[in-house]
Amino acid sequence: MIQHTVRQAGVTVALLLAGTAATQAQVGPGTQWTKDGYGYLKVQQDELVQLDARKTGQALTILSKQQLTPQGATAPLKVRRFSLSDDGKQVLLNTNTRKVWRYDTRGDYWVYDLATKQLTQLGKGRPESSLMFAKFSPDGKKVAYVSEHNLYVEDLADHHITQLTSDGTDRLINGTFDWVYEEELDCRDGFRWAPDGQSLAYWQLDATKTRNYLMLNTTDALYPYTVPVEYPVVGQDPSRARIGVVPVAGGPTRWMDIPGDAVQHYLPRMEWSGKNELIVQQLNRRQNESTIILCNTATGSAKPIFSETDKAWVDAKDEAVGWNWIEGGKRFVWSSEKDGWRHLYAVDRTGKEQLLTPGNYDVISVATISEPAGTIYFMASPTNATQTYLYKVPLKGGKAERVTPAALTGSNSYDVSPNGKIALHTFSNTGTFPVADVVSLPAHTRLSGGEVPEQARNMKLPKTEFFQVKTVDGVTLDGWMVKPTNFDPRKKYPIVFYVYGEPASQTVTDRFGTGLNRLYQGNMADDGYIYASLENRGAPAPRGREFRKAIYHNIGSLNIRDQAMGAQEVLKNSYIDTSRVAVWGWSGGGSSTLNLLYQYPGIYKTGISIAAVDNQLNYDNIYQERYMGLLPEDRHFFVDNSPLAHVKGLRGNLLLVHGTGDDNVHYNNAEQMINELVKNNKTFQLMSYPNRTHSISEGEGTSRHLASTYTKFLKENCPPGGR
Repeated sequence: MIQHTVRQAGVTVALLLAGTAATQAQVGPGTQWTKDGYGYLKVQQDELVQLDARKTGQALTILSKQQLTPQGATAPLKVRRFSLSDDGKQVLLNTNTRKVWRYDTRGDYWVYDLATKQLTQLGKGRPESSLMFAKFSPDGKKVAYVSEHNLYVEDLADHHITQLTSDGTDRLINGTFDWVYEEELDCRDGFRWAPDGQSLAYWQLDATKTRNYLMLNTTDALYPYTVPVEYPVVGQDPSRARIGVVPVAGGPTRWMDIPGDAVQHYLPRMEWSGKNELIVQQLNRRQNESTIILCNTATGSAKPIFSETDKAWVDAKDEAVGWNWIEGGKRFVWSSEKDGWRHLYAVDRTGKEQLLTPGNYDVISVATISEPAGTIYFMASPTNATQTYLYKVPLKGGKAERVTPAALTGSNSYDVSPNGKIALHTFSNTGTFPVADVVSLPAHTRLSGGEVPEQARNMKLPKTEFFQVKTVDGVTLDGWMVKPTNFDPRKKYPIVFYVYGEPASQTVTDRFGTGLNRLYQGNMADDGYIYASLENRGAPAPRGREFRKAIYHNIGSLNIRDQAMGAQEVLKNSYIDTSRVAVWGWSGGGSSTLNLLYQYPGIYKTGISIAAVDNQLNYDNIYQERYMGLLPEDRHFFVDNSPLAHVKGLRGNLLLVHGTGDDNVHYNNAEQMINELVKNNKTFQLMSYPNRTHSISEGEGTSRHLASTYTKFLKENCPPGGR
């Protein structure tokens, strides 16, 4: 997806400061709970400790600094993530990590044996920081991992290493994924242990026919050199994807006979579903047909059991790791928008389904399924799409009941213990710094935590007001606004709209960080700006399928009109100076900024566009084809709705910002836009950041310089203060 850097950065900082234990499943193994589900482990001051979630107290040291210090070393390992064997007798430690595109999923792995008190590095003979996704076997006697696109299994008794695949190259990828699968389908960890520990199921992606995008590095050496990224743009075939099973003792891979063209489909999700059986989700190239398939690993035969279609698109299963089985594997819980809302269904092995969450509301995500309690916990917000709360419903289906107390108005997140009785909970809203505590379920009684972090107590937060507007098209949009500190309704103030506008992110959310602008040097409210944002159709808000999927074939059109018509209603307020209206955004928001400035120059006078997709034909196939269709028949949707097609409409002030080392939204977008602006004699300002990626954060002083550039341009072209 097109990453929404600024919003994500704000939320990430908030969660870190709150001390939440939640992690992303595809980046690491998640919270390591104790067997009884009341304690959890974490790295604290270079030690591995165990905490009782129910009370605030002394941490129990599991691995001390001394135990984490390799023989001959003078300092303990810097543990990035860890996991325990099922019997709790061994700890797998990930350290010395390196980024693979977005996340540091490559590194070194060590095992600590709590019985023998031995610390041993895995992967002897493999290159430094080359191991990925190491996992214990079910019996804890082996560890499997990926290194340089091949699979290995290491015996923990004698550390003998068995290489399971040998055909891996930079383009033939075993056990992990190519750039676009990672970016758009959240696929990173690409292999799974069989329940009996005798084999591994894994993905193989053949990206040999995917062309390289060549980024040019002109600063790090005397002569420029290219940096290749395998990147399938719109219209280019995806990597061939297939799933195989290989014995851990070594031997040939048996490939699953999944129906259809192996190139013209995606396989975003796969897990073991029993002995000698896999369950796989397959999406067609258009991503509007989803099929669930059971594969016999002994024969390779595949049997489709469940399918659904959508006139727009069908999303991949939410979680990239794990499958929500119930009743001992007889049924699984699945989400679908088939009735117009995102609901949960129980599906059996014949494809028969049962609706579990009836009603006119969206299930945002599953928190946990507690079979002993007969309960499904999930996130939802039926009456306010800017907020998130925990709900529960009987496992047999029925009416949803809110679990989050009414007093916690805003955004809530939960990491529920495997026993379903307690959860690590984080709460915030626009006026509340994130607070982490531990609560009982379903009573939601606080058991420990709840302290406001020291750095938050004197932090000045904006006074963010939420509102709704109804456009001339009859569409109701959510919005927020921060007014000037010494607001005088008799004066007229400039307004700055913050926009994203695409299906990858919401901007109108009642959580900490909303209303803040980290690119503005100073305080916008103190300086006399109105700061605001609107949520157009197509955003992933819990407002039903029609709201989200109206954008199909219409990125750059429908979302842009919603924003403009919403802004038109906001500008009717007498305290807004309609001659001083600015808009800015990053990534998809940068694209929206350009389209708003070009298509509605009567509304928007100034725009700051950062890391924008200026030509939708330049972006990757999975994301852009999901929402806009396929070439050649749908080409006009891509072309007609791109900012490039509307340059002639520019009348206001434009600042273009882009990193030349952006592997996500490539710099050719900016250069194509520059050419079109020059051709049409449109003056503008440009700030290119050499070798910076999509986040434009690398290099000394970069973030400060970007903020200085942003602030200076805004003040010069949309001056602050009431008049």
